[in-house]
Amino acid sequence: MIDRDIFEDLFVLEMATNHLGRVARGLKIISTFAQVVRFNNVRAAIKLQLRDVDRFIHRDFADCSDVRYIKKTRDTRLSDEEYATLVKAIRQGSCIPMATPFDEKSVDLCCELGIPIIKIASSDLNDWFLIEKIAKTKKPVIVSTGGSSIKDIDDLVTFFQNRNIPLAINHCVSIYPSEDSELEMNQIDFLRNRYPSLTIGFSSHECTDWYSSMLIAYAKGARTFERHIDINEDGVTLSRYCSTPEQTDTWFKAFHKAKEMCGAPGTQKRMPPQKEIQYLDSLVRGVYAQRDLPEGHILTDDDVYLAIPLLQGQISCRELMRGEILLASVTKDAPLMIDDIESPYSTVPSLRNLIYRRGLPVQKKGAAAPQS
Repeated sequence: MIDRDIFEDLFVLEMATNHLGRVARGLKIISTFAQVVRFNNVRAAIKLQLRDVDRFIHRDFADCSDVRYIKKTRDTRLSDEEYATLVKAIRQGSCIPMATPFDEKSVDLCCELGIPIIKIASSDLNDWFLIEKIAKTKKPVIVSTGGSSIKDIDDLVTFFQNRNIPLAINHCVSIYPSEDSELEMNQIDFLRNRYPSLTIGFSSHECTDWYSSMLIAYAKGARTFERHIDINEDGVTLSRYCSTPEQTDTWFKAFHKAKEMCGAPGTQKRMPPQKEIQYLDSLVRGVYAQRDLPEGHILTDDDVYLAIPLLQGQISCRELMRGEILLASVTKDAPLMIDDIESPYSTVPSLRNLIYRRGLPVQKKGAAAPQS
């Protein structure tokens, strides 16, 4: 049985290369966001990006400075020991260490560092050399779907399900940053319907709102969430798709509000609270005698009428079945009490007690409520 609980309500805070190749800055990011995580009482992972830089970049292009991706990868490299320092700090901050390995050697480093969950980036969704290496670790995997085809996702799902490896799929638009009009959040519905046995999430790069998209994503059924993070320090210009600690705090609070508003799982009927039941009971009509009725009379529709208020111990429109036999005479306009009739409701103690607990605390003269 595949364990999906590992992904449930999991936040992935993507640090990427925002450490800028400096361990001290990475530690500051981790410490700052770990505090925000603890303050909001959420379950979060802080995710690193791992590359074997000397092999990841072809040696003929290693000094190429006019290709941004190559330059940034080279300038932000860390040693294995430095990554180990960051992973230790993530654990000490009570967060889960995660990583996106971009090559096979980095998958080995994930194992050496004890990374419990691996992320597959949208760009690698059909890199089967890397995917097969990741699958050999048997670690749970989250994959983002930015720019993918349906065949890409179907193949990946089949691959991991055949190996009984936990997999979560994040809807993702790989536009950095994404405007609100580019979020395509209905794709969460599509993924949930197509892969009902998997946890579906939302990996977001929008730059204008840290509240609304969370409400929408959670209500649509997303249960794992991802954003890029950074700190506004050291004179560093933040990328617009990165979230500051203050923005992430708003994001977490939106999550709690979404859970509060959505309530119980949509897979079952909710249990209404007692105050709701009491309110509705006050609007239910009680059964009253249309005329004087003798003991032994068999009730018909013409014998009664319905009106508010409903009194404690009185039968309501819900219990009136027609054909009840009166056990005592009832005067015109008097309420018909549960003790006055022979009915299935009068023979079940739990139902009789329920009828005596609802409605206004006015009883028929001489009638006493049964003991609970």
